[in-house]
Amino acid sequence: MVKYPAYKVAAAHVAPVFLDTDRSIDKACSVIQEAADNGARLIAFPESFVPGFPIWAALEAPIRTHELFKRLAASAIKIDGPELARIREVARQKRIVVSMGFTEGTATSVGCLWNSNVLIGAEGNLLNHHRKIVPTFYEKLIWANGDGSGLRVCDTDLGRIGMLICGENTNLLARFALLAEGEQVHISSYPPVWPTRPLEGPDNYDLAHAIRLRAGAHAFEGKVFNVVASSCVDQTLRRVIEDALGLEPLTILDRSPKGISVVMGPNGRPQGDCLCQDEGILYADIDLAQCVELKQFHDLVGYYNRFDIFELKVNRSPRPPATFVDQPRDAIKQLMPPEGGHG
Repeated sequence: MVKYPAYKVAAAHVAPVFLDTDRSIDKACSVIQEAADNGARLIAFPESFVPGFPIWAALEAPIRTHELFKRLAASAIKIDGPELARIREVARQKRIVVSMGFTEGTATSVGCLWNSNVLIGAEGNLLNHHRKIVPTFYEKLIWANGDGSGLRVCDTDLGRIGMLICGENTNLLARFALLAEGEQVHISSYPPVWPTRPLEGPDNYDLAHAIRLRAGAHAFEGKVFNVVASSCVDQTLRRVIEDALGLEPLTILDRSPKGISVVMGPNGRPQGDCLCQDEGILYADIDLAQCVELKQFHDLVGYYNRFDIFELKVNRSPRPPATFVDQPRDAIKQLMPPEGGHG
């Protein structure tokens, strides 16, 4: 007998302590505890929550933002580092699934960063580690390309959970790859704001509208629930930008469309309210049984497709910078000439 769990989810519509990793982790742990105490069994955090979305790349020329990039690089965390270990322990203690966005660093390079997301199970275990496959627009000044190793769905007691970061939710093939693994709950993470061009022209991109379109489309097309978490512009972000770049970038920041947090149902409609300006935790009750009837209408990974016509191949192998093949030390010694001899 197939079971369809019903439970409460939470979207953390909150801001980090901008470019302060330790205090952002403290805040994340507090928010996770609050959500769990209010009955949530899954909580999603925004894109690059730790230590904050590098919004300066949209506000000023790169030649003026080197110091901010260096601060971000110094604040980046590693997948096996103590920061995520703290998040995992809180998830274990509170028995809650956590999706966390962060800027990821590597011991291979002091300047190579990724826009990453991790899914942590209710036992504190690492379920999935995803790096955004293509940074969007000005994000290319900050983050490297990811690979396909994190394009996967995790089978949990809460259903089959997948996740994509911001603009990846525009990528039809990435979304279909998750649906093809039986995704039932989708997590979408977004930044606090998407700056638009200066005041002389109309807005050329409305982040809240784009989120509604993408989140609703994926929920409707896949017959899945979609938990969307966006961040906020707070005083810690404003202070860093003003100190580094002056007042003019703040004018652009203030007039630009803000992100929203929302939970979409499998019919493509919001499950309750959304959050936009002010910080808060958005809650919604979901029931995966609601997905079943709607699959009768459009089942894109089942009968409502033509796999004899269409074919998708997804390369999920990791892409390290180099592959090293080492010989055992004893074998190397055998190849060396004796002391005093000649090669």
